[in-house]
Amino acid sequence: MTTTFTSSSTYTIINARYVSSKIAADLDLCRLYYGRPTESRIQEYKDELAELFNGGYVKEYEFGFKRDDKRVVCWQYTVKDDGTISTDDRAGKLDPSIDTAGALFYNFLTFSFKWEILQFDERARIENVLPFRRTDGTLPSDGNGYWTSDRSYSSASIGVTRKTFKPLL
Repeated sequence: MTTTFTSSSTYTIINARYVSSKIAADLDLCRLYYGRPTESRIQEYKDELAELFNGGYVKEYEFGFKRDDKRVVCWQYTVKDDGTISTDDRAGKLDPSIDTAGALFYNFLTFSFKWEILQFDERARIENVLPFRRTDGTLPSDGNGYWTSDRSYSSASIGVTRKTFKPLL
């Protein structure tokens, strides 16, 4: 006698909201430690991410502080939507001791290939439900510091890995 089990995972807006809430928790710690972004802006980022995650339109997401267009401290999330991330860490563990005096807060989203191949009218429809419109830009370059991989957040078949850029002491 043999028994076969089949396991499948369906990805929904609930899963997208779950993963975006983990990133929003990191944003909230950033607000508590460094004064930016505002609570209302964090909610907008969370809503934007949930909508875009749900469609598979995010490749990478990064926020942090820059000085002279160089990273001071930041958190970068790389989306994995192929089910390869099974770890779901607790949000947080941001370092509250980094000097961000005189640094500017930034928030950057890199769209996925799936977004790039959308028809113009479909893109416009999605953008109309987002809480704000993004403009074109470029990421800052690395400052005097280093990257470390430190967290993974996942739900169903979507997940993100987080890397942190920290200054050398």
